[in-house]
Amino acid sequence: MNKIIQKKNIENITFENIKHIDQNGNEYWLARELQKALEYVEWRKFNGVIEKAKNACYNSNYNVTECFVEVDKTSKMPNGGTKKLLDYKLNRYACYLIVQNGDPRKKVIALGQTYFAVQTRKQELSEFEYDNLPEIEKRFYQRNITKQGNYLLQQVATSAGIKNMAEFHNAGYKGLYNGETANDIFKRKNLRYREDILDNMCSDELIANSFRISQTKQKIENENIKGENNLKMAHNLVGKEVRKTIKKLGGTMPEDFPTPNKSLKELEKEKKRLEI
Repeated sequence: MNKIIQKKNIENITFENIKHIDQNGNEYWLARELQKALEYVEWRKFNGVIEKAKNACYNSNYNVTECFVEVDKTSKMPNGGTKKLLDYKLNRYACYLIVQNGDPRKKVIALGQTYFAVQTRKQELSEFEYDNLPEIEKRFYQRNITKQGNYLLQQVATSAGIKNMAEFHNAGYKGLYNGETANDIFKRKNLRYREDILDNMCSDELIANSFRISQTKQKIENENIKGENNLKMAHNLVGKEVRKTIKKLGGTMPEDFPTPNKSLKELEKEKKRLEI
């Protein structure tokens, strides 16, 4: 039972809430906390991943000692003594390299790759105007934010009592898209079998969905909403309110946005072919 509880607690750790801020306002993560979040039991194996990440950092012409700052962590011994353990203060880029070199079979590694890619991209966008990005880059950026938001919303909704996640998501879509479910959107966009509707949205349509998702998560948490029916009603209500706001401001309704000529999956495949 203790192992099950411990595993559940580890799963609930998000990359955002293990982030630290130093006295100068700089964000960082501690390697031993990241180890738990990425579900590595042994430090020895995780340290091997760190070494690979450090090599990648060096080969990318970054300063390794600035990205991976060695710090000592004190651990209590059974006899009452203490011993020093190696730990690292990691910046965002170091974390990104670690998850890129992690075990790809772990689901949490994929989530980490998305999270740190999005966060790294956010930092880049603080230096360059978002409006100057080409539409394709905006789509990739907004899709990643939307997917990460969906993952966090699902965690909150599951803890609050949602069992049928498809119905929960459809409640939100129906509110935002004037009654359309995910399947209705799929058919309207004339997508092929198993295509992802998020990969076939323009950046503005993705933004509308990202806002719906984030506001639903906040509503559930702030109002402590519990129970499947109440949660679906809350998601539907938020979708409707976002739709009303768009209409009031004279914006484009989500269903009226044109479907891009190419999905993001297609664009990713083309990019990989060019790299090869």
